[in-house]
Amino acid sequence: MWTPDVLDGFEQLTLDLEPDEEGDVVATLARRTVPGETDAGVDLLYVHGWNDYFFQAHLADFWERLGVRFHALDLRKYGRSIRAGQTPNYVADLGTYDEDVAAALAAIGHGVGTRNSRRLVLMGHSTGGLVLSLWASRHPGRAAGVVLNAPWLELQMREAGRRVLEPGVRAAAAINPRGPVVYYDRGLYSRAISAEYDGEWEYDSEWRSNYGRRPTPAWMAAILRGHDRVAHGLAIDAPVLVLLSARSSMPTRWTEETQRTDTVLDVVGVARRVPNLGPVTTLVWVDGALHDVTLSSAPVREVVWRETARWFRGYVTCDAIPREPAEEAHDHTPWWRTALARLSTRRRGAPDT
Repeated sequence: MWTPDVLDGFEQLTLDLEPDEEGDVVATLARRTVPGETDAGVDLLYVHGWNDYFFQAHLADFWERLGVRFHALDLRKYGRSIRAGQTPNYVADLGTYDEDVAAALAAIGHGVGTRNSRRLVLMGHSTGGLVLSLWASRHPGRAAGVVLNAPWLELQMREAGRRVLEPGVRAAAAINPRGPVVYYDRGLYSRAISAEYDGEWEYDSEWRSNYGRRPTPAWMAAILRGHDRVAHGLAIDAPVLVLLSARSSMPTRWTEETQRTDTVLDVVGVARRVPNLGPVTTLVWVDGALHDVTLSSAPVREVVWRETARWFRGYVTCDAIPREPAEEAHDHTPWWRTALARLSTRRRGAPDT
């Protein structure tokens, strides 16, 4: 049953999931109580990032102006879905979120085997972008488009750092999966976005901590496995739009750069992974953007809206041919992945076979 949401003008639906070792587990779907006046025949599912939840009502406003029915999913143990006694934000395998996504899609009429003439767009931010990239690759034919807002496709220390860290993280995950991980957040990104400080956005700091959340070894190992899968190439068969800040910075104190750069991800490292997502990818560098590009200053947001709308009209609503629902995912090696592998081999100087 849909009930009033914490955001004015929204309602929420609790999605019961299979219990885990910590007890009952739920995900939560949010949508506008009264849909927009125009309808382009498109539904959108948004998934938030790490230490986050859906609070960006202005993002829903943007999509609804395009005639899109906007839905946001708070994953298990995040935001609206946190329950007493649970480890916030915890999973040991990103594939666990398949159940959350499946429940949300079923609730909005895009379940497996469901005949629906409406097209589906997926949108993910940061860790949510990684989760949805992996999901879309495993479930071909389901989405008409994928929008990734600063997706966490690669570790900040890039592949070399990932290879150094992975054995220790994997060992720690096996010994104490929910144990402590060395982590320090000065809160500079939160200062840039929160209305309590120098930003303009209001959110629940219990659900989105201003100083981050300490990750766990099992969760970190899951992230590294996800990065490795991206590095080896995914098979997203829908057009993909990636929005990134034009620059990264890793400040140790508050500066002007903190308000105009991505202070969370290495955007160059992420950008290098974009061609690995699928055969049709569009990368937009947004000058002056924060990590969540939709939380940037108003002039920067206008660039985000313009480029996203242009991509949407060019790739999603450019025709009226509905996509047939896929009965089930299947393994395949697309021609473009083989071509990329051959090209990479040539660049390394190995003989072409």
